[in-house]
Amino acid sequence: MSEQDESGERTEQPSEKRLREAREQGNIPRSRELATAAVFGAGVVALLTMSAPLARGSLGWMKIALSPDPQLFKHPDQLFGHVGNLLLQLLWVVLPMMGLCVLAGFIGPVLMGGLRFSGKALMPDLKRLSPLAGIKRLYGAESVAELLKSLLRVAFVGLAAGLSLKLGLNALRELLTMPLEQAVRSGLGFAGGLLLACAGALALLAAIDAPYQKWNWMRKLKMTRQELREELKESEGRPEVKGRIRQMQHQLSQRRMIEDVPTADVIVVNPTHYAVALKYEAGQMGAPRVVAKGVDEIALRIREVAEAHRVAVVSAPPLARALYREGQLGREIPVRLYTAVAQILSYVYQLRAWRDGSLAEHPDPPSVDVDEGKPA
Repeated sequence: MSEQDESGERTEQPSEKRLREAREQGNIPRSRELATAAVFGAGVVALLTMSAPLARGSLGWMKIALSPDPQLFKHPDQLFGHVGNLLLQLLWVVLPMMGLCVLAGFIGPVLMGGLRFSGKALMPDLKRLSPLAGIKRLYGAESVAELLKSLLRVAFVGLAAGLSLKLGLNALRELLTMPLEQAVRSGLGFAGGLLLACAGALALLAAIDAPYQKWNWMRKLKMTRQELREELKESEGRPEVKGRIRQMQHQLSQRRMIEDVPTADVIVVNPTHYAVALKYEAGQMGAPRVVAKGVDEIALRIREVAEAHRVAVVSAPPLARALYREGQLGREIPVRLYTAVAQILSYVYQLRAWRDGSLAEHPDPPSVDVDEGKPA
C-alpha cells in the first residue's frame, strides 16, 4: 500500500524527454512581470537618453500639425491624406523608442526559456472550455499566486512613487516660481526620476517572479517513479533503440582499439584474416597485453595503421588465431601462450637492434608452434 502511494506522488525531477516534449508543445516558463519590467524599463531609458531628439522631433511635428496649409480648407477631400501624413511623421519621431521597447519584449522569453514557436500551442484545447477547469483556475493555487503578485505590484509601485513624490515635493512647489522653460526642464526631470523609481519597483517584482515561475514550471512537470520506470522501459525496450546503442558502442570500441595500435610493440597476423596487437612494458606489466584484435576488414585496418606507424608485423598463423580466440582486449595474454609470445617479442627486439645498427645480421623469423585447441 505504501509503495502504491509513493509511486503516485510526483517526487521525481522531470526527464529530458518530458522537458523536450513540453517545449515542443509550447509549454515553457514565462514571467509576465519580467516582460513588463523589461518593456517599461526600456521605454523609460529611451525617454531619458533620447529626450533631446524626441523633443526636437515632437516640436517640429506640432508646428506642422498646428499650422496647416490654408489650401486644405478649400479642398476638404485632401484632409484625410494630410492626417495620414501627420500620423506617419509622428510614428517616425517615436520609432526609435518603439523599436527599443519591441526588442526589450524579447528579453523575458529569452531569459526564461528561449524563443520557441510551437504550432501545438495554437491548437484549440477543449479542456479549457470545461466549467470545472475554469473554477479550479479561479480558486486554485495559481489564482492565489496571481492575486499576491497583483498586490505586490501595487505595493512596490505605490511605495516607489510615494517616496519619489515625498522627496520631490519641495521641487514641485518651486515650479510655480520658476520661468516657464526652467519649470518644464525641472518637471521633466522629476517625471524621469518618478518613472525610474517605478521601473526599479517592477524590476524587483520581476526578480521575485521569474525564479518562482521557473520553479513552478518544473514542479508541474515532475514525474512519479512509475512514470519514470515506464519511460525508461519504453525508451530502452525498442529494438531499434537497442540496436542503435549496440552499433554505437561497437563503433566506439573499434575506434578506441584502432587508436591504440600505434602504441603496440608487435602485430601478430594470420597473415590476412587475423591480426592481434600486443604491447609489453617491462616492470609495469606482468605479461604482454592485447591492445587490439580483429578479423578480415578490422585485421586489415590494424595492419594498415601498424605499417603507417612502423609497428612490427610478424606472421604466425597458429599464434594469431589462438590470441584472437583466447585473448581479451586490455588484458594480459593467457599463460599458456607466454612462451610463443616471448619468441615473437625476442625477434622484434632483435629486429629493432638490427635496424639501429647494433646487430650485424638480420634475425631469422621464429618458428612458433602453438596448440590451437582451447585450454581445458
